[in-house]
Amino acid sequence: MEDTKIKIGALGTIFFKKGMYYYVGSAMGNKGSSTLLNRVKRHVSDPISKKNHWHVDYFLQEHNAIVIKIFLIPNSEKIECLISKEILGFSKDHVKDFGCSDCKCESHLYYLSDH
Repeated sequence: MEDTKIKIGALGTIFFKKGMYYYVGSAMGNKGSSTLLNRVKRHVSDPISKKNHWHVDYFLQEHNAIVIKIFLIPNSEKIECLISKEILGFSKDHVKDFGCSDCKCESHLYYLSDH
């Protein structure tokens, strides 16, 4: 991703440095669009054919944003915040309040490198 500014819903316009980011999310539903697999499919689907709902939807609509790898961790317990706090410990930066409006984390989007 190149340096860019993206309007992220209610968070407003945010400057993103060129580089690699990690996003941590969850999907706890057991049927329909709220299942883990369906949520991930929605996030990586064509941004033109979907309405932006989550912060990550706005981020991924940017033409420079490319998904390189997705890790699915099926779990009946919500471990999103535990994983997020671990990544915060070694990330170079984070986007304040991104993807964490339903918890007390600083962020769920982390900047890892400029490569």
